[in-house]
Amino acid sequence: MTNFNDRERAFEAKFAHDEEMQFRITARRNRLLGEWAGAKMGLNPAETDAYAKAVVQADFEEAGDEDVIRKLVGDLTNAGLDIDEATIRAALEEQAVIARRMFIESKD
Repeated sequence: MTNFNDRERAFEAKFAHDEEMQFRITARRNRLLGEWAGAKMGLNPAETDAYAKAVVQADFEEAGDEDVIRKLVGDLTNAGLDIDEATIRAALEEQAVIARRMFIESKD
């Protein structure tokens, strides 16, 4: 029975580690996406930093990426930019790749 309990604890620890890793990658992706949008809107560095933090916070509103996409569409439209949802989704995917690469490189 001890082997089974040890395996169960090992699987639980791996699951917790994987979830934490995914959370960090997603938060980094959202920050990068906020920086991308801030540059598109012509924000200064301090405003871009604050905006990137707001994008990270927006992800806590609901599960999935729709809350972040909705925020970016609204903010970019209000800034007078003609950027559609497909462009934002493409940027989200691009930033996800960069965030994952940054996370893996930081582990070395």
